[in-house]
Amino acid sequence: MQGSVTLILGGAASGKSAYAEQICHRSGKDRVYWATSQIYDQEMREKVDRHIAQRGDGWRTHEEPMQAHKVLSKLSQDEICLMDCATLWLTNHLLAEHDLETAQVQLFTAIDQCAAELVIVSNETGMGIVPENALARRFREAQGRLNIALAARANRVELVAAGLPITLKSPS
Repeated sequence: MQGSVTLILGGAASGKSAYAEQICHRSGKDRVYWATSQIYDQEMREKVDRHIAQRGDGWRTHEEPMQAHKVLSKLSQDEICLMDCATLWLTNHLLAEHDLETAQVQLFTAIDQCAAELVIVSNETGMGIVPENALARRFREAQGRLNIALAARANRVELVAAGLPITLKSPS
């Protein structure tokens, strides 16, 4: 049985991760954190450490930058999993020069087969100026397509701006 999917969108430092964590805490389910980041420098290490402190105890963490099935296939309907975040997942695949279409099909298959409730955090990157370089433009387009596909699968979609959630889609 597939669990429900909530997509939390927002800009950088908008409060989307904190909001997603609140959803997980309120669920009353066993909490799983799927970390997609890869730590390449001190700045990223500090950001990860802030996120760990922010969410507190009571989470089982899986550090898996690319392969969704390694995390999602092991979850049960008694759990809620926070994927933080789809943007870094996409970045990891893009920088590794993987076929993005194949990677996304694998992600969607893992989501569709997951028994747990999922909360997916993703950046909304299309609200700014057109980037000046080809890689940044490719990323922005791929992120937009990924968000559209995730929103289509999600039961609920929220946009967080200035720490405030705005419901874009809710279950009927």
